[in-house]
Amino acid sequence: MYTLNPKINNQLSIWLISMFWIISIMIIVGGLTRLTDSGLSITKWQLFSGILPPLNQNEWISYFNLYKEIPEFKLQNFNMTIDEFKVIFWWEWVHRFLGRLIGIGYLIPLIYFSFKIKITKLLNLYFIFFLICFQGFIGWYMVSSGLVDRIDVSHFRLSIHLLTAFLILSLIYWNYLKINISRNTSNKLNTFIPLLFLIFVFLQISIGAFVSGMDAGKIYNSWPLMGNSYFPNDNNLKNLFKFAAFSDPSLVQFIHRNLAYLIGFFYILIFYKIYRNKMYDLYKSINYLGIFIILQIILGIFTVLYGAQIYIASMHQISSIFLVSTSIHFFYLNTKD
Repeated sequence: MYTLNPKINNQLSIWLISMFWIISIMIIVGGLTRLTDSGLSITKWQLFSGILPPLNQNEWISYFNLYKEIPEFKLQNFNMTIDEFKVIFWWEWVHRFLGRLIGIGYLIPLIYFSFKIKITKLLNLYFIFFLICFQGFIGWYMVSSGLVDRIDVSHFRLSIHLLTAFLILSLIYWNYLKINISRNTSNKLNTFIPLLFLIFVFLQISIGAFVSGMDAGKIYNSWPLMGNSYFPNDNNLKNLFKFAAFSDPSLVQFIHRNLAYLIGFFYILIFYKIYRNKMYDLYKSINYLGIFIILQIILGIFTVLYGAQIYIASMHQISSIFLVSTSIHFFYLNTKD
């Protein structure tokens, strides 16, 4: 709780949950930008002038000519027309517009609350604003990796970009919970258990970004086997223990699959412990968490089976937002005030 004034607390709560949903939309649009191969359509970072889209044919031609200079066009989209270019342009433009909207939508209320509440109590909210600014830099750092010598962005930079987005989302949701949810539960797990679970979820998101960045979901479109075997037969098991494994599509998909199984098994152990010890205050939270784990695994399987078809892959990412949120809520309930 930031203040004893219920009106201010309510304003804070509305602001934070609004930012939570806007950032969720941003993550969804970002995923669709990747799935439609739109992320490199705008080749320059224009903080202010880029707010407005092209307003006439000459401006569209100018943007299209800039796109023609990068490897993605020369090696992959050399037959693209300007009308086709407009489709991928709008995805990236909306993604960047939402980024600007988030920055303004966060900063202005933060300044307002700084006058209403002591700034020393808002340092964690200022840290979130720093992360939002940092996210803008990471976004451009990611895009720049695809402008020279390659047709896609670096999957490592993509992973950092996505993880930072989920970190911002998680911290905003955590602060929302601090205002609205009491942690006076009679029984709690050791904090390390839900924290470790959350770390596994974030690790899975990171590997998922590798899968997306390398289009690894478009290979081995079978389940539970990868082709005719559990381990991909185009690879060697010893390669799994090399750093190069994170740049190998088949091994990345294998890691992503098995980390999902590990998370599911870990959840079952936590679920069993809570019900065995009759931790009634945690029943609802662990049940909701289980629903989204099952949903996420099912959508992950369908994403593979259908070769990362855009609608299913997007639903898989949307589900990850709910999985992270319920994991944060579960972790929150098991921490001390």
